[in-house]
Amino acid sequence: MIEPGLSIPERIDALLDAEVREALASADRVTRRTAQAFEQTRRVPREVTVNFSGGITQRCWSVSKGDGTYRVIYLPTAGYFSLCVESDFGPLDIGVHGPALGCFGSV
Repeated sequence: MIEPGLSIPERIDALLDAEVREALASADRVTRRTAQAFEQTRRVPREVTVNFSGGITQRCWSVSKGDGTYRVIYLPTAGYFSLCVESDFGPLDIGVHGPALGCFGSV
């Protein structure tokens, strides 16, 4: 369980730390390599406005550096991660949701 006294960025980091730790301990080589690659792009969680279909926007948290095309975002109201595509208007949710490494590894 995540400690209740943590800030939102600290909670996100705790989720990511646990996910990466589990992946690095996996017997599956692809899972380990995905975790290692994610760690190379991981950033301190930073609040950002994400665009959703229908013109909806929401304050979320960027957890990876964008590669010019994609980045991983944490959606606090949903409690999971999203793969977003970069656009002229900021990150755009493309409907790929779930664990951070699952989103990251889907491209």
